Amino acid sequence: MITVRVPAKVNVQLGVGGLRADGFHDLANVFFAVALGDEVTAEAGEAGEGVTLTCTGPDAASVPLDDSNLAARAARLLAAHHGLTPNVRLHIAKAIPVAGGMAGGSADGAAALVACDALWGLDTPFETLLELAAELGSDVPFALVGGVALGRGRGEILQPLPVTGTFHWVFAVADGGLSTPAVFRECDRLREQAGTGSSEADVPTPDADPALLAALADGDPAALAAALVNDLQAPALSLRPALADTLRAGTEAGAIGALVSGSGPTCAFLAKDAEAAVAIAKSLEASGTCRAAHPTYGPVAGARVR
Repeated sequence: MITVRVPAKVNVQLGVGGLRADGFHDLANVFFAVALGDEVTAEAGEAGEGVTLTCTGPDAASVPLDDSNLAARAARLLAAHHGLTPNVRLHIAKAIPVAGGMAGGSADGAAALVACDALWGLDTPFETLLELAAELGSDVPFALVGGVALGRGRGEILQPLPVTGTFHWVFAVADGGLSTPAVFRECDRLREQAGTGSSEADVPTPDADPALLAALADGDPAALAAALVNDLQAPALSLRPALADTLRAGTEAGAIGALVSGSGPTCAFLAKDAEAAVAIAKSLEASGTCRAAHPTYGPVAGARVR
């Protein structure tokens, strides 16, 4: 039996380019791994059992346990790469919000790759695991890498970034999720509505903000707070206007920075220190603007055997 711990992510910068011919958008996506995470356990199954899934945690009822689950797909993909027949029981201990903009499904896919690789004694090269992760989804490679990294392309082409010290965060969990494709469609719609156009020809290719990169390298929370940006925040707020109340409540509680995490609806708040993060979380829960609020920290490592 192998258990792997895998982090959630927040996008401290999410720059979204124009709509490509293949339906994707070029991104400048600065991923930041946080200690809030899931655990995936892999245990050998009986011959002919195939891949089975179970899940526990606050959002367990919302986790698909069929072939659409990225953890199950990861186990099958790794087995196929090595010419194996997968017989494995996977259990997800879920703490990352489901459909919350924190790449929880992608994290579970990465964790399953690492867990099954260890369970089956494959010693797959890390670069190969990254290639398999990219086949599973745009956010899966970062869940393997962890730390802080710039994602280009669809987010799957990663460049690790220097970072100093520890940053303290609070994540406010909303009721229900948001569909990532729907938020990207709303981004395109809002751009068309504004008259700027939404195609590759209309929208400049995004790049990482030098001020944000400097704030990370210097370990400066105030500078990072000033540089936080998410091009998907406006479309997420368009689809879920109540998130504006959550962002305001966190800011009024003392957060030095606030933004929607990824495609939402989880909201992320940067705190000046650990004590402030705990106070902000308590205030957010008392505000009634979110289902739960979790103080945490980062950056942390990617998927690792516990």
